[in-house]
Amino acid sequence: MSIPSRLIDIFLQTATIEGLSGNEEAVKDYIKAFLSRLNISLEEDNAQEISGGNSGNLIGKLGSGGNVVLLSHMDTARSTADLNPIVDEEKICSDGRTILGADNRAGISAILYAIEYAYQQQLPIADFTVAFTVCEETNLSGSRYLALNDDIQMGFVFDSSFRPGNFVCQSFGAQKFSAAFLGKAAHSGIAPEKGISAIAVAADAINRLRLGRIDEITTANIGLLEGGMAVNVVPEKAHLQGEVRSLDPGRVESVISEIQAHFSAAAASAGATLNFSAEWEFKPYCLTENMPVYQKISSAIRQSGLIPTPQISPGGSDANALNAKGIPTVNIGIGAQNPHANDEFILKKDLLKAAEIALALIQRTNN
Repeated sequence: MSIPSRLIDIFLQTATIEGLSGNEEAVKDYIKAFLSRLNISLEEDNAQEISGGNSGNLIGKLGSGGNVVLLSHMDTARSTADLNPIVDEEKICSDGRTILGADNRAGISAILYAIEYAYQQQLPIADFTVAFTVCEETNLSGSRYLALNDDIQMGFVFDSSFRPGNFVCQSFGAQKFSAAFLGKAAHSGIAPEKGISAIAVAADAINRLRLGRIDEITTANIGLLEGGMAVNVVPEKAHLQGEVRSLDPGRVESVISEIQAHFSAAAASAGATLNFSAEWEFKPYCLTENMPVYQKISSAIRQSGLIPTPQISPGGSDANALNAKGIPTVNIGIGAQNPHANDEFILKKDLLKAAEIALALIQRTNN
């Protein structure tokens, strides 16, 4: 299989640009310059107002903007500032000191290459919208802020670590929760009985929980725990954070309520107080075979010579945010394997197939 050198070049150019969440401006500038050469007008929104970063989302309309949006995020979870990419006959990886950044520079590259190729070959292109978002890796604030035309009826996110041919038709949703326990400080050697250890209360609260895989579609986790000020002081404060994920939003709510009840009971039994809060990070979604977005991605995958394979993902993406806005959106496998790790890599043939799927989605002949 012949892999276009231009596609590899675009990927390498974008991968080596530093663009941690909240610091996407340089990536945005690259995309703006790239698409401006094709006379595609772009707008930047004010997503930084909620993300706290240095860039907004970048939105471009081809023609009228159509009823379809192709989307990829500009941030990486870890730095690529010192990336030394290694390209061999089959794959692209780093030298092992950093991540590669294929999540999600592969998605950006696939979309940019497809647009440039279609323009250069003068292929018939349908009107469509393209968007590049910020802060996907942290809290989806970019896609949650993203305002698209009311004409947009479906979205295609190039971001899944599944290999091309696979697409996410169902995704878990997640609520994060925070619990602050307030006990009573005392000298741990002179008068420990006068204190109430907030850390001990938090430990008791955690021991009351079901964590890990709760059932086939639900997980729960405590990810952060901190407290205390010194080893000779009964800790007055302890704070923990966690999450609950499920395909069923009602299941998330019920497990969160169960966690809060156990935490309240642990605090009450020790004479401590509890401040508990929970909020949705992203909502679950489910796309079915009769939906136009499901049919369109299946057709595009077939045109690329692959077999459409629907998948369920426990992870969140910009697709969750768009579905929550009422825009049916699918997350497409692009083959960024081992994302966020130093051994991250992408097969060159997968990068090409991702670009071919993007090209199939924007051509007027695609149904």
